[in-house]
Amino acid sequence: MDIAILAARDNWYFRDLARAGGSRHRLTAISYKSLGSHVAGANLSIDGGGVSLNSLDAVLVRSMPPGSLEQVVFRMDALARIEAAGLRVVNPARAIEAAVDKFLATAKLQVAGLLVPPTIVCQTAADGLAAFETLGGDVVVKPLFGGEGRGITRVSDVAIARRVFSSLEQIGSVLYLQQFVPHDGVDWRLLVIGDEVLGMKRINPNDWRTNISLGARPAPLEVTIELAQLARRAAAAVGATVAGVDLLPARDGRLYAIEVNAVPGWRALGEVTGVDVAERVLGLLSDL
Repeated sequence: MDIAILAARDNWYFRDLARAGGSRHRLTAISYKSLGSHVAGANLSIDGGGVSLNSLDAVLVRSMPPGSLEQVVFRMDALARIEAAGLRVVNPARAIEAAVDKFLATAKLQVAGLLVPPTIVCQTAADGLAAFETLGGDVVVKPLFGGEGRGITRVSDVAIARRVFSSLEQIGSVLYLQQFVPHDGVDWRLLVIGDEVLGMKRINPNDWRTNISLGARPAPLEVTIELAQLARRAAAAVGATVAGVDLLPARDGRLYAIEVNAVPGWRALGEVTGVDVAERVLGLLSDL
C-alpha cells in the first residue's frame, strides 16, 4: 500500500510505522503546512510535499500541530475531501474534530452512556467562579484544545481561581472546568485499533496528573471484556477507528471516562504489552 503519514519525517511514530511496514508498504511523511489543493473543472486534488494524496491508498493522521483557525479548518477540510474521494483516512476529519474539542468529546461520551466528571464550560470569570463553587471548590481547569496534560491546572483556592479565570477571560479562552475526582495516582489508557483493545496503567505517585509525558510510569493492565466494550464505545462516540481512551478509577469505586484521543501515542503501551502496535495499525489500514 501507498500510505501518507501526516507527521514529520523525524517523528518517532513515522519511523516506527516505516519499520513495521518494511517492503510491504510505501510510507511517505507529509507535513500539514505542505498541504494544498487544486480545484479545476470537475477535478479536486489534495497535494502535500510534492505528492498527490488522491493517488495514494490511505492517509494516517499521526500528528496534530497547532495552527491558526484558518489553517486548522483547511487541514480538516482537506482530510474530508480525501475521504470523500474514496481514500482510507484514519482517523477521519470528523473524529479528529470531535476528539480534539474537550467539550464536544465530553458531551459525546455522556450521550454514549459513559460516566464523565461533572463539567461546566463557560466564558467569563464571573461564571467561572460560580462554576467553581458548584463543583465543590476543587476543579481541574483544562484548555479546550490540547493533550498530554499540557496547560491543565488544579485549582482549590478561591483567590487563585479568581486570578486564573480572569486571566483566561482576558485572552479569550473558554473556561472548561471539571470537578476534581479523588484517585490514587493511577489511570488506565486503552488503545482501540478497530475491534482490538490494548491497555496499560499509568502510575504517578508524585502528581495527580498521570500522563507519561509528565513523569508517570507505565504498567501492565488486564483488559477485561467490560473494559474493552467501554473503550470501543468511547471510540465510536467520536467516530474514531484508532483511539486512546483514558479511564480514571476513582477512590469511591466509580470509573470515569476522561478523554478520547484520536491521534494516540503507543510508545509506552507497546513496551508494556510487547505488542507491535505499528504493525497492528498498518494491518487495520490494509483491512479497511
